[in-house]
Amino acid sequence: MAITKKQTNQKMSPRAANAVAATKSQTPVNKSSKPHNSKVEKESMPMGKMNYILMGVSLLMIVVGFFLMSGSSNEGSNFNYDVFNSTRIVVAPFITFLGFLCMIPAILYKGKKDDDVAQAHDGVDEGTPASNVIVEGK
Repeated sequence: MAITKKQTNQKMSPRAANAVAATKSQTPVNKSSKPHNSKVEKESMPMGKMNYILMGVSLLMIVVGFFLMSGSSNEGSNFNYDVFNSTRIVVAPFITFLGFLCMIPAILYKGKKDDDVAQAHDGVDEGTPASNVIVEGK
């Protein structure tokens, strides 16, 4: 039984739609359509070693800034003038703020990968001096 173009444009009843969906789900799926590589692909890290080093330095700056902000407080009726120390109200917040600012490029830093370095050196012969290289113009 052939289905005409008019019949395909008509709305199907819910019962017919379920029947079509059931027949589609019963069709076997060929899972081997992708070629299987015997090599296990190396999973790449989301960030490189340099990212983690920069993030560690930034975190250390933040911790040092908070440490410099800490100190003794007022005790009872005695007023402690160290609260207004320039280290606690100027230097420490500045170091902490720099730590937070440095964290952004530390996360976003994308270093050179081995593939990028190899592609850059493909066209250049390291044995020839630069004066012997001839560049062809268009």
